[in-house]
Amino acid sequence: MQDQGRSKRKRTGGRRRRSHKKTRHQLGRQPAETTVGEPRFQVIDSRGNNEKIRALSANTAQVAIDGEVTEATIENVVENPANVNYVRRNIITKGAIIETSEGRARVTSRPGQSGQVNAVLVEE
Repeated sequence: MQDQGRSKRKRTGGRRRRSHKKTRHQLGRQPAETTVGEPRFQVIDSRGNNEKIRALSANTAQVAIDGEVTEATIENVVENPANVNYVRRNIITKGAIIETSEGRARVTSRPGQSGQVNAVLVEE
């Protein structure tokens, strides 16, 4: 999501005059688009004294199976409701169905924000 701020037009359709430029906390960035592959991370400054760890690529996922969590290797992306083309490009986002060594799982974390892939096993 690139745009971070109010609309440039009023409800009536007239143009809204800018009172100030964008501040640092209104900064927008390109999506991380986490792929399947050797683990690569990027540390990004976030608001306050905090950091975000972005997963640029990952090959393991923490999969929850009946309350037990095990680490599984990610083989590929089977389905992704965020974007049809993400399946072809093996991009992992929240809600994506991935094929793991434990079986098919749905991603519950946001790898581009938290830096890790958490998932729950999907019964077919």
